[in-house]
Amino acid sequence: MTQLTTRATTTTLPRVRALPRLHLGRLALPTIGVLGFAFLYIPIVVLVIFSFNSGARLGQWEGFSLRWYESMFGDRRIMASFEVSMWVAVMSTAISTVLGTTAALALDRFKFPGRVTFDSVLYLPVIIPDIVMALSLLLFFSSANMSLNRYTVLIGHVAFNTAFVSVVVRARLATLDRRLEEAAADLYASPFAAFRRITLPLLMPGIVAGALMAFTMSLDEFVITSFISGQGDTTIPVRIYSMLRFGLKPEVNALAVVILTISSVLVVISLVLQGRSQGAAAAS
Repeated sequence: MTQLTTRATTTTLPRVRALPRLHLGRLALPTIGVLGFAFLYIPIVVLVIFSFNSGARLGQWEGFSLRWYESMFGDRRIMASFEVSMWVAVMSTAISTVLGTTAALALDRFKFPGRVTFDSVLYLPVIIPDIVMALSLLLFFSSANMSLNRYTVLIGHVAFNTAFVSVVVRARLATLDRRLEEAAADLYASPFAAFRRITLPLLMPGIVAGALMAFTMSLDEFVITSFISGQGDTTIPVRIYSMLRFGLKPEVNALAVVILTISSVLVVISLVLQGRSQGAAAAS
């Protein structure tokens, strides 16, 4: 009996080969990410490719050509809309950069009555939908008996661009080392000299990044602009929409590619400047 027990305990069972475990999480997340990016960017790639199509049919490739780019740059209405878009974008960027930077400095460095309320109101354009802001601006201009033109478009773009510039600049202010300003004060520098020689150069990457973001958003804005623009002051996004209402034309592809290129370049520059500012803040 003892021998049987000993044999039973000493005999080893055959090893069962473990099945390979399927890491569904590792496969599912990248697959979903790739499909999401493909859904977003494949139409853009198709748009860019067919902007160089020589034929007038949008869905049929007939050969490589710059015909529609030449037609686009030769269209006086498109060029007039491009001039309005650039004027509004440059002016709104300059004004909103100054207002957004000063607002960010005031909220970060000073305590005053109504600071919390001012902070909340400043970020309203970031939170509320574009259609609500467009209707609000339209009602404001109507009640003030202001005719709709490029200046009303400028006011509307400054209203939402200021908030975005302030967000970017405040993010840069949060990473600044205030001991540098204290050291400048210890060396008998005036507050203005310390701001001009210490604070402003350190803030400049964030200011430039906010300005580039404001320029890009102003150039691409459609909903608010379509409500507050007047006759003869049509921007490029509104012009594209009006062209689509009368049927798809190959010039629309070329115009969309030009806007896409400008916006992409500005966004890349903004991201590079933000990365450099964060790297400089980490190094300091």
